[in-house]
Amino acid sequence: MMATNLTILFISLLVFTTLVRIWLGRRHVHYIQRHRDKVPDAFSSSISLGAHQKAADYSSAKTRLALVETTVQAVLLLLLTIGGGLQLIDEIWRGLLPDHDIIRGAAVILSALLVSSVVDLPFDYYRTFVIDQHFGFNKMTPAMYFKDMVKHGIVGLLLGAPLLFAALWLMQGAGDYWWFYLWVVWSLFNLLMLAIYPTFIAPMFNKFSPLGDESLKQRIEALLTKCGFKSQGLFVMDGSTRSSHGNAYFTGFGASKRVVFFDTLLERLNGNEIEAVLAHELGHFKHKHVIKRIALMFFVSFIGLALLGWLARQDWFYAGLGVQQPSDYMALILFLLVTPVFLFLLRPLLAGYSRKNEFEADEYAAQNADARYLVEALVKLYRDNASTLTPDPLHSAFYDSHPPASIRISRLNALIVH
Repeated sequence: MMATNLTILFISLLVFTTLVRIWLGRRHVHYIQRHRDKVPDAFSSSISLGAHQKAADYSSAKTRLALVETTVQAVLLLLLTIGGGLQLIDEIWRGLLPDHDIIRGAAVILSALLVSSVVDLPFDYYRTFVIDQHFGFNKMTPAMYFKDMVKHGIVGLLLGAPLLFAALWLMQGAGDYWWFYLWVVWSLFNLLMLAIYPTFIAPMFNKFSPLGDESLKQRIEALLTKCGFKSQGLFVMDGSTRSSHGNAYFTGFGASKRVVFFDTLLERLNGNEIEAVLAHELGHFKHKHVIKRIALMFFVSFIGLALLGWLARQDWFYAGLGVQQPSDYMALILFLLVTPVFLFLLRPLLAGYSRKNEFEADEYAAQNADARYLVEALVKLYRDNASTLTPDPLHSAFYDSHPPASIRISRLNALIVH
């Protein structure tokens, strides 16, 4: 009975969330197109009608592709679970590795993830070489794209495989509280990744050079000192080799923190605007947003693994999701695959929290730099990145980690000291 109830609940939620995502996407496209022929008043003096229409068409094209991708992903999830896909993969590997539970478990999980990646590949390729190419953003060649894909796969395997084997080993032999020990391992792994990513992993995919502009470097270092931020250095990333989109961020943890500018960003913004953008990024540091997000991630993973520890002992959990023979590795892959369906309606809370952080960082930037320059920088980035100025409010509430352009600029203008 419990298995049947879970099956009904899962299918119902999957259909419901898929329809909601499609409805939100269609709303978003229709809203953008209705406002395509007029630049919002707040941007009329800084963004041309042509640039506004380009952003509308670019956002619409990406959203339409996402609608198809959403449908395909829902069908794939249904096939892997209720449709017996995971069960079939498990049977194949049981025939090949009948006496090696942990190795077989890793093979089953990696096979399922590989299937998902293969299904996702055409969408990512189309997004890069059709949509981004058409709108002038893509700088990659197919050779570079597939080289990056192979490197990501190798790095992911080298880093993820030991963690996966550790998880399966703990699930098999660490007793009833295996989930707690796994949570400790998972937390330490994430802290390690935060520490080594800037200096060891990121350089595998992009070139990072010390900031060469001495006058700009002095201004930035003065701002860093003023804000009490110590970093490993100021670096310029060759983002232009793959895309014409621009950005800036700080990354790392502890002594490995570093400030990174895309070379495309430095080409578009003047010194005052770059300083204002950096002040915004430092606002995240000053408000401890990174630490808070890490703490939230640890809390959520603790609750999630505790729930998995209970579900892994329930036969109905497997039967209700299309798996005939319970196992530790099946519990893990099922949980990873179906949890997003059950958590979808929490997205507005997470997006709202992220937008609150952005507002706080903007306020900090206005206190430590000139808000007028941050407004000018953001307008340039909206224009050059073809970010829509007129997102559907409900779609934005679900998906946008940053506030809509008009709201953000309005709040920044109110912070400008005249």
